[in-house]
Amino acid sequence: MEKLKIGDKAPFFKGVTTSGKEVSLDDYSSCKLVLYFYPKDNTSGCTAEACSLRDGYGELKAAGFEVLGVSPDSVKSHEGFTAKHSLPFELLSDADHAVAEAYGCWGLKKFMGREYMGMIRTTFVINDGVIERIFDKVKTKEHFIQIMDSYK
Repeated sequence: MEKLKIGDKAPFFKGVTTSGKEVSLDDYSSCKLVLYFYPKDNTSGCTAEACSLRDGYGELKAAGFEVLGVSPDSVKSHEGFTAKHSLPFELLSDADHAVAEAYGCWGLKKFMGREYMGMIRTTFVINDGVIERIFDKVKTKEHFIQIMDSYK
């Protein structure tokens, strides 16, 4: 599969979120969607990224954005992560990593000399079904600022 780039049509997705409802790309047609892929609930980098987006959520909403996080964790895991960190946005369970694969965010990773398949931390901003921004070098602690600064 060819790597997605700015200007490409966003791949369609659907799945179940933290609140137990099924959502799809079509549900976000009236806003700019910050679709962020992260490896695992309750790990240091993933928590820092989620909390950055949480802390800037009001400003993001005011600027016309909605946020949706995606990881292979279960809805139950997402519920705990959301409650523990008071996340005001939905998280999508992608246990079969179909959404991640469609966006090119599932692939070979290396850690401490070991290779394995996993989630590649990436954020897409999708506007009217088209990819408007891609962040593949995510600054977890300042991700909200990273996104907002790209629109200045």
